[in-house]
Amino acid sequence: MSVRELVVLGTASQVPTRHRNHNGYVLRWDGHGILFDPGEGTQRQMLRAGVAAHDLDRICVTHFHGDHSLGLAGVIQRINLDQVPHPVTAHYPESGRHFFERLRYATAYRETVRLAEAPVARDGVLAVTDAFTLEARRLSHPVESFGYRLVEPDGRRLLPERLAAHGIKGPDVGRIQREGGLGGVGLDEVSEIRRGQRFAFVMDTRLCDGVHALAEGADLLVIESTFLDEDVRLAEDHGHLTAGQAAAVARDAGVRHLVLTHFSQRYSDPSEFERQARAAGFTGELSIAQDLMRVPVPKRT
Repeated sequence: MSVRELVVLGTASQVPTRHRNHNGYVLRWDGHGILFDPGEGTQRQMLRAGVAAHDLDRICVTHFHGDHSLGLAGVIQRINLDQVPHPVTAHYPESGRHFFERLRYATAYRETVRLAEAPVARDGVLAVTDAFTLEARRLSHPVESFGYRLVEPDGRRLLPERLAAHGIKGPDVGRIQREGGLGGVGLDEVSEIRRGQRFAFVMDTRLCDGVHALAEGADLLVIESTFLDEDVRLAEDHGHLTAGQAAAVARDAGVRHLVLTHFSQRYSDPSEFERQARAAGFTGELSIAQDLMRVPVPKRT
């Protein structure tokens, strides 16, 4: 059975708390598993969340601040220890290649898995699979940072009333799908475009064009909201977003489900993030991320 969900491993920003581990997120997309921004403690959080190294076939790092990358060493070694039977691809900013190499070979271990490095140097498509296209967009942070976007190819949805009107039923339904037409009736006459689902992952950044491009039309948007709105100057100085800014992006982009995360340790009341997001006018589904939370990708409309 196909599963499309976000598994939240950690939600803290620079400093973890008793209740929030450093960053870490796994997107399960049918048979694919993508690990985003593994901070310290990610390997243990995976264990607690029921995510195995075998579940991963791609790692995406937005930037090389420690709370987004120091867990790489343990995760990579675990992938090799468990002898994951398929290749794993790692995406990260090209400018941080030396950091990736240091983390990959931080200690001695036996390499048993082919880990392909595919660094990101510019906006654009990173990978195309049968299930999705993976894209990257540059963000605005004190160190080079990229956000990621996954887009499923559009498909077609058969319309039962049109099939019936043309007398198409039983095995002929499969035939018209396979062949694109049947008895002078074209597939487009009995179906409509089914828009592919979209997922976006936006971490440490100020407001910029890349944020809006990544969020556009996302069914599920995971986005940092390190600060509350009253600390907008701190957010700007340190290259971050506030809850209201993140929610306004989601509002304008038509996001269906918004997940706010990456919270500063200075705040003890997570409900304030929800209040400010709603005050910004976001009316879709909203989650204030908690460690080990599971968030399903919204069902198709």
